[in-house]
Amino acid sequence: MNNGKRDYYEVLGISRTANDDEIKKAYRKMAMQWHPDKNPDKKAEAEEKFKEASEAYSVLSDAQKRAQYDRFGHAGVAGSGGGFGGFDPNTFGDFSDILGDFFGFGEAFGGSRKRSRVQRGADLRYDLEISFEEAVFGVKTRIKIPKTETCSACRGSGAKAGTSPAICSTCGGRGQVRYQQGFFAVTRTCSTCAGTGQIVKEPCKTCRGEGRVRTEKTLSVSVPAGVDTESRLRVVGEGEAGLHGGPPGDLYVVIHVKEHPFFERDEQDLYCRLPISFTQAALGADIEVPTLENDGKQTLHIPAGTQSGTRFRIRSKGVPHVNGHGRGDLYVIADVAVPTHLTREQRKLLEQLDAITQADNRPMEKKLYEKVKDLFS
Repeated sequence: MNNGKRDYYEVLGISRTANDDEIKKAYRKMAMQWHPDKNPDKKAEAEEKFKEASEAYSVLSDAQKRAQYDRFGHAGVAGSGGGFGGFDPNTFGDFSDILGDFFGFGEAFGGSRKRSRVQRGADLRYDLEISFEEAVFGVKTRIKIPKTETCSACRGSGAKAGTSPAICSTCGGRGQVRYQQGFFAVTRTCSTCAGTGQIVKEPCKTCRGEGRVRTEKTLSVSVPAGVDTESRLRVVGEGEAGLHGGPPGDLYVVIHVKEHPFFERDEQDLYCRLPISFTQAALGADIEVPTLENDGKQTLHIPAGTQSGTRFRIRSKGVPHVNGHGRGDLYVIADVAVPTHLTREQRKLLEQLDAITQADNRPMEKKLYEKVKDLFS
């Protein structure tokens, strides 16, 4: 349950694959638009919007909370900072590098902290199309991912081999510069080193000081049995490389399942329509029902007098549960086929059958006629 809360990505107006910089930029924009001090004429609405955006940022800017939210939604971050019941200075301390520069009160919200030079890499998304059978029984496949990896020449530092980043002379390695404005001391992010506290004087030639290189990596992915369209598989550590030796992001493989020409799926159950002849429906028969490739065929007894649309259940021939506990069922719907072309002999036999049937039904028809006559007389 989300208790009526909007999706955090929707709140900030970003995609689910947004990286840290995009998340921060989106929150900065929202903070500018909805800060209560900027909206004195609609302060209540602005305060609510500001809190909503701050709550979204507090979760999506934290790698662990974001992973929990992506997997379980609002329930995954309940009680762990995903809510602003009131003003919490410790929580707002995480926003000092955004709000401090924008509103000029970084020091008041813990702005003296140095920004870490190391940053986690962005998550990646890969859309994988698989067959209906592969979704039911699982499959191991290989995929190619264009991504960035930590530069092996400089090990992610961005500095030329044999050298290392130097301490920023502007901020003395603190990442922030302090200004005195009357009675107030204002701390701002150092513009020289962008808050990292370090400067790369001799960039690595391989990555040009980036600390990362663009490459294409082939990965082996195991798709578990029972997945469906929009199922997501998380491959830890196979996202973009982190900045300056930071940890990599994760890769999310989003599943898309092709349609099957015979079977339809409803959660863990399978459905199919099986044509049977008029005589099989009338007299009864044992027929073979095709199942998915790994299961072969299943014998199904059709009782005499079966009507078109009758549904038969074959237990445990459906889709396995992803958690490994059992399988769904297979439902076979009888489709009585009416012949469109009859031979002379077939027509003669059916006419004889019709004559016998009408003779058997005359007493019943007479009784029905009398009941209708009594009803309207």
